[in-house]
Amino acid sequence: MPNPFPEELVNDDNQDLNPAIQLFGRRFFSDQTTIEFLVELLLVVVSRKQVDHREFDTPLPPYELLSKWPRRCKLEYAPKSRLNLKLFSFFGSSKLDTRHKSHRDHLKELDDAIMSNMMVTGDRKENILKTLENLFLGFQGAGSQRTWCAQSFVPICEGLIAGESIWRQSKARDVEEWEEALYYFSHNQWLFLARGGEVLYLQLCNALRQKPETVTAWAEASGLKDSFTRDEMNPIWLHGQLDLALTDLMGACPKTISELAEFIDSGAEAQTTERTDRQGNEPRYTSCGWCPEEGWQEGYLFAVEVLRLCRAEVDLMDRLELLEVACSMQVLRSLAGQASRYTAKPSLSMAKGYRLAISDPGGHNLTVKQISRASVRAIEKMIYDAIRHPDIKRRVPKPDHLKLYREADRRYGHKLFITLAKRLGLIIPRRGGGMRFVLTERLLRFLVMTLIPANRLTYDTFKLLAETHYGLAFDESALSRASAWVTGIRIDSFGGATDEWLQDMLEAAGILRRLSDSCALVENPAMSDRQGV
Repeated sequence: MPNPFPEELVNDDNQDLNPAIQLFGRRFFSDQTTIEFLVELLLVVVSRKQVDHREFDTPLPPYELLSKWPRRCKLEYAPKSRLNLKLFSFFGSSKLDTRHKSHRDHLKELDDAIMSNMMVTGDRKENILKTLENLFLGFQGAGSQRTWCAQSFVPICEGLIAGESIWRQSKARDVEEWEEALYYFSHNQWLFLARGGEVLYLQLCNALRQKPETVTAWAEASGLKDSFTRDEMNPIWLHGQLDLALTDLMGACPKTISELAEFIDSGAEAQTTERTDRQGNEPRYTSCGWCPEEGWQEGYLFAVEVLRLCRAEVDLMDRLELLEVACSMQVLRSLAGQASRYTAKPSLSMAKGYRLAISDPGGHNLTVKQISRASVRAIEKMIYDAIRHPDIKRRVPKPDHLKLYREADRRYGHKLFITLAKRLGLIIPRRGGGMRFVLTERLLRFLVMTLIPANRLTYDTFKLLAETHYGLAFDESALSRASAWVTGIRIDSFGGATDEWLQDMLEAAGILRRLSDSCALVENPAMSDRQGV
C-alpha cells in the first residue's frame, strides 16, 4: 500500500476507500480540464498557507518545514473566492437561466460602486465599465458553459486566481438579497478544481524534502544523471530556485491588471470578500488532500521541468500554455509511473516500467502503428490491474466493491489517462477505435523546452531523455523495448525508418541542426547561452 504524504491522512470512512484514490492520491479526476490543473496548482502557490498552525506566504513551504514535516499535519491554504470579480466579468456571458435576481441586483450595485470611484465626466463611465468587463472576460480560461461563479480565469496574475464556487440554485429559490445569497455558495465541493492541482503541489513538496544523497543515488541508478545539471540534483538548491521562479511568474504580468482585479473584487464592495474568504478575523483555510510518498521521483522531474519553463525566454502566455501542458503530462506520468510499481518488478526509474510507442502522425509505418495501438491498450491494462492489487482490493468494502471499481475506472483510472491524453493530442483519434500515441507540434515544443537544460543537445540524447522522463519511444531501439514491454516479443525490424518524421518536425521548427548524416543537434530557442550548464 502507498504511504500518504502528508502521512496518516487516509481515512477509512470517506472517498479514500476508492481503489484508484488509494493508489494515486486524493485526487486526479477526469472532469478537471488541462487549464484547471494549472489554475489549482497556482491557487495553492499564491494562497496563504499553514502547516501545524505555522503560517507562510511564500510559494513553497520553507525548506526547514519540508525536511521535518510534522506528523499527522495537513497542508492548509486559504483560497480567495473572488465572487465580485467573477460576477462582474462572466455574468453577462452566462446562460440566462442561471442569472438569479439577487445576482443581477448585486451586479448593478457593484457597477455603481465602481463608477463612483472613476474620475471622469459625462457618459464615459458606462463605456469604461463595459471596456473593463470585456477586458476581464477576455481572460476567461475554463467553464464557459457553467454558471458564472464556477468559471475560471487564465492565471496570468495573482488577482485573477480564484477558488471554486458553486451556486446551489435549487436551495436558493426564495432568496432575494445578495447578503442572504452568499450563504448558498459552496466553496468546498471540488467539482471542477477537483484537487488535481493540490496533488501536483504536494508532489513538489514531497520531492523537495528528499535528501540530496537520495536524489543522487536515484539519478545514477535510473540513468537520469545526464538529464540534470549538477545544481538541479540538489533538492535544497532546487527548492530555493523554484520558490523564486514561482514568485517571478506571478509578478510577470503588469501590475495594473492585478490591481484592477483586486479593486473590483474587494475595493468597490468588501462585504462579499469578508463573508466568503474569512472566518471571523482569520483566513478561511481548506485542507489539501495527499499524494503517494513513493512517487517523489515523478515529483522531482516535475519540479525540474517547471523551473526550466519558468526560466525559459518566452512571453507570459506561452509560458502558461507550456505549464498547462506540464501539469497534464505530470498527471499522465504519475498514473503510469505509480501503476507500474504495482504491476511490474520494482524499479528506481518510472520510465523503465512502461513505454509509450509514438507513431508518425500520418500512421504510414504500419508496424509502428500497431505497436503504438498495443501500447495504449497495455497502459490501460496496467492501470486497470494496478488498482486491483491484492493489498488495495483488500481495503475496498465488499458491499460497495463493484460500484467503487466502476467509479475508479471511469473517473480516476485508465479512462482518466485516455481522456487527458486525448485532450493533449497525445492520443488520436478523439473518437472511435484504433487509438495510438502521436506527437503534436505543441507537445514537441514542450519536450524541447523541458528536456534540454542548456541551449542544445544531440538528437540521440534528446530522444533518450524523452524516453527516460516520459517513456516516449521514437526510434528503432526504443520501439524495440516498447514492443518487448507490450507483447513480450522484441522486434528489431520495422519496415523502414521510424523517426524521420520527428527529424522533419524539428527541422520545420528551425531547431534541428544537421552536422552530418549520423549526427544532429536539437536547439532550445528559449534558453540563452548564459543559462546553460
